[in-house]
Amino acid sequence: MSTAALLGHEILGDGPEKVIVMGGWLGDRSVFQPIHLWLDREKFTYCFVDPRGYGESRDIAGEYTFAEIAGDVTALADNLGWNKFHYIGHSMMGKTAQFLCARYGDRLKSAVGVAPVPACKISLDENGYALFSSAWEVPANRGIICTVTTGSRHTPKWEQFMISESLRTTTPEAYRAYFHTWSGEDFAEEVQGCPVPFLALTGEYDAGVPTEFVKGTILEWFPKAELHVMSNAGHYPMVETPIQFVTVCEAFMARWAA
Repeated sequence: MSTAALLGHEILGDGPEKVIVMGGWLGDRSVFQPIHLWLDREKFTYCFVDPRGYGESRDIAGEYTFAEIAGDVTALADNLGWNKFHYIGHSMMGKTAQFLCARYGDRLKSAVGVAPVPACKISLDENGYALFSSAWEVPANRGIICTVTTGSRHTPKWEQFMISESLRTTTPEAYRAYFHTWSGEDFAEEVQGCPVPFLALTGEYDAGVPTEFVKGTILEWFPKAELHVMSNAGHYPMVETPIQFVTVCEAFMARWAA
């Protein structure tokens, strides 16, 4: 097992409520830049974090497992002096949110899973597996994934931007390993009955993590789980509908503040 590493991060705000935020499989924390303008920095302090192999943490090698990510997150919180915090994770890191709830629930005030991959093993058909498993070496596949999971509604310029940002902010080794992590690891039994307040945000047009899938998994597992369907959004609501995204997340976290 790897030892904890101090992950690359950026802090915005100086409010009393502490929040750790992590992006999904496609790239680093820059995916959250569209929400920066709308954050309430007097009520919240946000720490946007890059996992190993991504962004400012790209030179930190590792095993790329959920146990490792969660260990790095709590080590970062310790380094910041944050005993209790809220956690927001997108897609793959929405699955990390569930892992944190199961293993480090005493550290969390609340958790928000944005288009969250459930804590179970993810079954993909032959075509889906071929698309995702080769995306680490076939850049066009990354764009196809973005387009399909947002309802094929956006300009091709956005797809090309997401491809270029993914290639810029990830290492091939980490990108490949994280696919097998988010699709293959199964800790669903551990999250059954977790008392941590959990908000699942799904996108109206998300074909990757559809609302019904989340309803049948996360909403069944967490006694304090809530669902909010983001209208006019797919798998990337922080990019597609940033004002709505911040409004919903901050209202939820405020309810579970100290």
